[in-house]
Amino acid sequence: MPNPIVHFEIIGGDGKKLQEFYAGLFDWKVEANNEWNYGMVDTATDGAGIAGGIAGAMDGKSRVTVYAQVPDLQASLDKAVALGGTVLMPPTEIPGVVTMAMLADPEGNTMGLIKG
Repeated sequence: MPNPIVHFEIIGGDGKKLQEFYAGLFDWKVEANNEWNYGMVDTATDGAGIAGGIAGAMDGKSRVTVYAQVPDLQASLDKAVALGGTVLMPPTEIPGVVTMAMLADPEGNTMGLIKG
């Protein structure tokens, strides 16, 4: 499948509370022992699901975002703009973790891109 969904995020006002909620609800292992308190989620599905993250919102806005893996972040952003989308975050490298970008579709929904 081209450009598969490879990650999800659940972001809200109280990241710790959200982490505890989803860990309790779905028995997910959530590891937030990092400088950002970003809860890396292990859905423990033996390859049947995708990993994700749960955290507090830096901008105070709650959202759920899915991330598609693409070979060229800028080309995908350019295509999104041509189709009526908006760039929310240009290609950004988080050293040692991931290179990513974010866009809004024509209805304002947030979509993430991960370089694959």
